[in-house]
Amino acid sequence: MIPPQTVAQIIDAADIEDVVGNFVDLKPRGSNRIGLCPFHNEKTPSFSVSPSKGIYKCFGCGKAGSAVNFLMEHEKYTYPEALRWLGERYNIEIQEIESKEGKEQKKARDSLFLINEFARDYFIQNLMESDEGRKIGLSYFKERGYREEIIKKFELGYAMDSFEALTNTASDKSYNLDLLLKLGLIKQKETRKYDFFRGRVMFPIHNLSGKVLAFAGRVLKKDPKAAKYVNSPESDIYNKSAVLYGMFQARRAIREQDRCLLVEGYTDVLSLFQAGIENAVASSGTSLTVDQIRLINRFTPNVTMLYDGDSAGVKAALRGVDLILEQGLNVRIAQLPDGEDPDSYVRKVGAARMQEYLSNDSKDFILFKANLLLKEAEGDPIKKAGVVNSIVESISLIPDPIKRSIYIKECSSLLDVSEEAIANASNKQRSNKRKKRQQSVAAPTEQPSPTAEAVKAVILPENPNAAAKVVDRGIQVVERELLEVLIRFGHTALGESEEKVADILRKTLDQFPPKAPLYLSLYELYTKEMDEGRYREEGFFFHHQESLISKIAVDVCDVRADVSENWEKKHRIFTPKEEEKLDKRVMDLVNRYRLLCLQDLKAEKEAEMMRIHKEDPTSDEIRLLMGQCQQISTWISELSNSYGTVIHRERK
Repeated sequence: MIPPQTVAQIIDAADIEDVVGNFVDLKPRGSNRIGLCPFHNEKTPSFSVSPSKGIYKCFGCGKAGSAVNFLMEHEKYTYPEALRWLGERYNIEIQEIESKEGKEQKKARDSLFLINEFARDYFIQNLMESDEGRKIGLSYFKERGYREEIIKKFELGYAMDSFEALTNTASDKSYNLDLLLKLGLIKQKETRKYDFFRGRVMFPIHNLSGKVLAFAGRVLKKDPKAAKYVNSPESDIYNKSAVLYGMFQARRAIREQDRCLLVEGYTDVLSLFQAGIENAVASSGTSLTVDQIRLINRFTPNVTMLYDGDSAGVKAALRGVDLILEQGLNVRIAQLPDGEDPDSYVRKVGAARMQEYLSNDSKDFILFKANLLLKEAEGDPIKKAGVVNSIVESISLIPDPIKRSIYIKECSSLLDVSEEAIANASNKQRSNKRKKRQQSVAAPTEQPSPTAEAVKAVILPENPNAAAKVVDRGIQVVERELLEVLIRFGHTALGESEEKVADILRKTLDQFPPKAPLYLSLYELYTKEMDEGRYREEGFFFHHQESLISKIAVDVCDVRADVSENWEKKHRIFTPKEEEKLDKRVMDLVNRYRLLCLQDLKAEKEAEMMRIHKEDPTSDEIRLLMGQCQQISTWISELSNSYGTVIHRERK
């Protein structure tokens, strides 16, 4: 755990303009900076950075937060990873607090990474500086057309054709050979230790931070007994089913192009990358797994599978499709001509033709699967039924009901089968899968919490007519403004009484708490701090460890440009500061909010009264509700007269 004082030091040092400027071209506009949003496609800049507040906000897609949030969103870092990135950038030493057991585990993992770093450097030195490495390894890469910058970028190397070269070098440098054994870099037979990788070109496998997790080695000798590729075994730092080769180098291109190109081999990734197709990754010596698909989904929901044109490549593609669909991603398939793989094809036709092929010849999974299977079933009704069932089985895996219905419609047209029949078959398969899952689980599991996006979709429905069903939109607008004033000015004292803004707002918000759950969570955090004697300023919320709190806080606060000092200094134009008219704004807000809440309460009572009247017109409860409505109407009238305010609102 990073100590709180270190977190505060990092946040204070982080320059939002500097951090965001690493990824976005920013230009000045008043006291703020603007640029094209990195989170969605746009032609007109709507992405604003406020250096004075240390926050960013896109007025197009709504993304908002602090420097830490930006790194978490853009680079897909965890909170500690983002802090470490900032700490390294601003030369802040981070000494993490850990238990004795945690420290020992971290030390053990760091030692394994250190050994892999040594091995990587050793293999690179062999490739670039030894006669054997240059003659065999480097010439192999050059023959395949790999430029030196690609070799360096992917940290390619060479393992000497010797049983003891790595072992002896590690021993001479006082590295712990037991750790090399643990990582599979060396093996042991009886008392003899020897190199595992021998006479092979080496492909390091990186994590998202660029650290080496493991290695893959390709044999260069023509030896029928030797495996073409051998990989490091799994270890405390390497789980091959959760890693994709090239993801460290490809992650930015994947995010920018909003598509991941999935291939089979290491050299496929290298050849495509050299051709300018930098969004390609490969599974590391394993069939595609759920963890690998989830890793892709951190950067994009769109996948194009590029597989060899032979039957083995087709089968691999079909196996992977269903897994990808089940995780909710969108998948297309590009099948190369028979006998070609991505590496050979891109070297044969060049970068431009390869890009064109990916754009024009990739097919939606339904079209690919249908065309492939229908050829085999031509003229045979029984086989065609099997094709339909196979395609329906794939469709039934899609979790999104809208996407599923679109595919059902396409499938109906393509296979000449009614939508109803396909929908029924799909629903039946989904029902069967649910039953199997329920039977396999001994005890009910806790349902996952909804995502922030899902909660927002409920709170702020796109259809205005739906708003009243959840939270009245008029009340929500005022709630948002109340939260803005609370966060920005809650610590400020007003008037002669010097009563703090937070205390004034709390009298009303405790009586009528925010109805929007996200706003309520922010309010509850503020009042918790108040109860402990702390009146927090906006920076506390903008840079909060909980990224959702930070995003809500930035979202409710205005990030538009502040008034430039030049207005007063150069032009002698004086504008009233917000603090100067704050008391009036607070009272107006409280007044509006109370009136809206009372009107909402009255509407609820009237609706309840009508419901009871339909069931029993003579019920005594109706009279009670009528009295309550009259009392609420009196309060509304008194408030309106007192503040000279009249609020009209049409209930949806």
